[in-house]
Amino acid sequence: MKKSIVFFLLISGLSFSQYKDVKINDLQPKSENFVFPVVTYTGNPAVAHKINTFLQVNELEYVPNSGGNPFKLASTATNSYSNYVYFYSWNKIETPKNILSIAIDGEASGAYPEGFLIWKNFDLRTGNFINAKDLFQPGSVKTVEGIIQKRVKKRISDFLVTLKAEKNPEEETQDQIAMYEDCFTEHTLAGIRYYFGKDKLTFVAGRCSNHAMQALDDLGSHELEFTYKELEKYLSIYGKNLISGSEKIGQTGPGNKLYKGKIDGKYPITVLFSEINEDDSFSATYWYDKNKKPINWRGEFVHDHFSITEDDYHSEELKEWIPRALIEADLKGSKIVGAWQDYKTKKYLTLELEEL
Repeated sequence: MKKSIVFFLLISGLSFSQYKDVKINDLQPKSENFVFPVVTYTGNPAVAHKINTFLQVNELEYVPNSGGNPFKLASTATNSYSNYVYFYSWNKIETPKNILSIAIDGEASGAYPEGFLIWKNFDLRTGNFINAKDLFQPGSVKTVEGIIQKRVKKRISDFLVTLKAEKNPEEETQDQIAMYEDCFTEHTLAGIRYYFGKDKLTFVAGRCSNHAMQALDDLGSHELEFTYKELEKYLSIYGKNLISGSEKIGQTGPGNKLYKGKIDGKYPITVLFSEINEDDSFSATYWYDKNKKPINWRGEFVHDHFSITEDDYHSEELKEWIPRALIEADLKGSKIVGAWQDYKTKKYLTLELEEL
């Protein structure tokens, strides 16, 4: 009990604003369809560089300072989504001092246009993206997911009671009932959105409707608020240090992190790993620092070992991707060490990376 009280008093006594020298401006060239955040941090430019690299590679598929318009792929639908993606605004959220949370509003246009609101959360001590699973003790992840799922189900159940209480319900109400009864509620930390507030963490679970049924969805997304005190007993060492304002960090996995190193000891590269999925799969983007042209990886991460494929091209004849290289590597602390093998020549080149 004493530890819980001390933790709560500690986070309550902090200044819940980001570091004063962390500022956000608009990435240029700003336009009506592209208002995108770019971070400056005079106290630690390396942290700002990591944050901007993550945001631009992850959202725009653009390597910072690689030349040209950073919004080109998004504005021409030549990105990996083959969709037009626009960004209309951003907002910095008030958080504990170790955390930067940015809300980004936009629209994606594929078969039909649809607006989106996403949140990106960063650790201002390191510049790393904050993974929701890293906030909690491994043994508590399922518990937290269960609490989230229970709250989503209750919100839907309570609304269903109201709908079913109507006498002689119209066809629209019947369609709503069917939609909510069939709603997906098994949300996990790996697939849920979230953002930090002054004294609470908010999880945002996806809505029950698809695009065609959205007009019927009165509930929309499920925003679930948890105070930091409520979550304290589930938090990992990393999570407690992050929220309390401690400069001690704690260990986290390789997901959503930047690594820098060399292939064959002489070709400098930078790698951005995506989140490690529940089935151990992941994707990554890397580029040679000389030309800054993004190259995609896909693979699995099991027991601190990476098995990665770098695709060359898609064969229309075989209806499959033809690899350019195969990579086998091990995570050793903050380093990744292994070999990059040319798929055609079978020649091995060393791969050495270190977390930025």
